[in-house]
Amino acid sequence: MRDYDEITAFLGEWGPAQKLIVLLLTVSIIPNGFAGLNIIFVGDTPEHRCSIPGNPNLSQAWMNRTIPRVPGTQVQYSQCSRYRLDVIRNLSEVFPDPDLLNVSGIDEEPCLDGWDYSQDQYTSTIVSEWDLVCDDKWKEPFTTSLYYFGVLIGSGGSGVISDRFGRKIVLFGSMGVQILFNLLITLSPSWEIFCLINFLRGIGEVSYYVAAFVLGSEILQKSIRVTYSTLGIGCFYAVGYMMLPFIAYFVRGWRMLILILSLIGLLYIPLWWFIPESPRWLLSKGRVKEAESIIRFMAKKNGITPPTILFTDDELEDLNVQNKQVKSVPVAQLIKSRNILVITVISALIWMILAIGYYGLSLNIPNLHGNDYLNCFLFGAIEIPSYIASWLLLRKCPRRLSHAGILALSGGVLLFMNLIPSNLSILSTVLVLIGKMGIAWAFCMVYVYTSELYPTPLRNTGVGVSSMTSRTGSIISPYIVLLGSYQENLPFIVMGVLMVFSGIVVLFLPETFNIPLPDTIDQMQKVKWCKCSHSDSTQTRENNVVILKEEML
Repeated sequence: MRDYDEITAFLGEWGPAQKLIVLLLTVSIIPNGFAGLNIIFVGDTPEHRCSIPGNPNLSQAWMNRTIPRVPGTQVQYSQCSRYRLDVIRNLSEVFPDPDLLNVSGIDEEPCLDGWDYSQDQYTSTIVSEWDLVCDDKWKEPFTTSLYYFGVLIGSGGSGVISDRFGRKIVLFGSMGVQILFNLLITLSPSWEIFCLINFLRGIGEVSYYVAAFVLGSEILQKSIRVTYSTLGIGCFYAVGYMMLPFIAYFVRGWRMLILILSLIGLLYIPLWWFIPESPRWLLSKGRVKEAESIIRFMAKKNGITPPTILFTDDELEDLNVQNKQVKSVPVAQLIKSRNILVITVISALIWMILAIGYYGLSLNIPNLHGNDYLNCFLFGAIEIPSYIASWLLLRKCPRRLSHAGILALSGGVLLFMNLIPSNLSILSTVLVLIGKMGIAWAFCMVYVYTSELYPTPLRNTGVGVSSMTSRTGSIISPYIVLLGSYQENLPFIVMGVLMVFSGIVVLFLPETFNIPLPDTIDQMQKVKWCKCSHSDSTQTRENNVVILKEEML
């Protein structure tokens, strides 16, 4: 019996219809490149010091001496304390010239009158507007983590909504959610309201990317899917990443920056009339006429005369059986066999570490040496060769060794950062870029590798659990960046150790290169060091029976 790909093979693999769909879907991914990373500029912390209220009894010379210097430095002033103003006033009356007196022994007090922020780089950020510094500096990473927590919630529900209402509805619905909450967040009157809207914004952000990925994968033929998911989506995501610093360079206020970024999304609404629904999904819902209409339109676009009858009754029934087979099964099935459990734990761990590294490096851009806007642009540009390399490796090389090598290289480079003298700032930036390239490279490959590890009934569930775990890593990443406020290279040390560790852990997974995708649990590759006992074999057979019953239902 022919499957969907065989039935629609007459369309060809790369005709005008497929090219148009790929172009529209990949171009529409661009806003996702800056949706989750605009916090780099929106939430950056400008240089600041305690505000000193104007006092006619205090000369300018004494005003300049009210801020203590950081111990061990001659030019860096404290950002969270000042000398007691009442003592300074009394001393200024006795000593008109502050140079005649050593003020370092005067008691200090917190910034009771707020802070003065430098406007050399920004006119405003959420940090400068709501004073998210000193005792409240935890609020800035919390804001970012809350956004990624929304992404976690969205990733858990987007698949269910997409299966229920269709890929196209989720695609444009999540686009509308992004635009709406981006517009609302610019009206935030307080940090608390900003956090709430930012959380809701995160729920819609990931749904669009996933829906575009699934829609394109279901419409395109097998030979084009890997290219679409790596070079297509990946490279255009990087284009959006590179656009962010370009726009932020000219727009230095956080409200106007988010407003402009959200208005860019309005340009994609007309795509509703050009991007079709997934024929596979329509067939799974029994909407045969709609599916046939889309396929015939694609055939006309490609200059091909379609068969008079596209689907026989037997083929429709067979397609329904296939759709049931690829539906996700309960997560509990992932822990009922030792082999599946070990693969799931290792995969989830790798995904989480990759997310920590990817978002940790991205969010750490303001703490790097050099120009923030140039560094952010380079961080986006370096992903394009990463996706090209991923595409080549996935076609030619073993999964396990190549993945482990990339992870170990990225981690080693980040650890080497600790040995670079502070005066070699360009070398430090280059090493960070190499580390970022490796992480993006590995992140792109892990999608394919993980999907090849699981059998058909568990594939959606296994990849979904791993993806959910990666969202946990993105929630943690802002606090890894916060470690840099205590020791500059500490975030690189933590991320480097984690990356090297994940590179070692990958070696415990089975190889899947040039091995047919497993359709049952028995066909799964075995973790060599994890001996499968008799009870595990019995449990595997029971799992197959349970899954078979669920498929029949």
